[in-house]
Amino acid sequence: MLFKRKGYLRKQADESLLQTLHELKDVWNKQKEIVERSVEPSGAVLAKLKVDEAKYFFLLKEAKRRKIRMG
Repeated sequence: MLFKRKGYLRKQADESLLQTLHELKDVWNKQKEIVERSVEPSGAVLAKLKVDEAKYFFLLKEAKRRKIRMG
């Protein structure tokens, strides 16, 4: 019985990871569009873009390590 719960919790955590990954991808793409469209982006906007990019790639590596597919 304990092993069934472990699989369920892993599946639930994987779904949560994928949902967060999709949300961060959208946020990162929006920030990237803002920077591309602006004439002179401020340092704060560029820093936010780098932070969002780092978060996205970190979760992407974690999903890859867990062998989760996004598709």
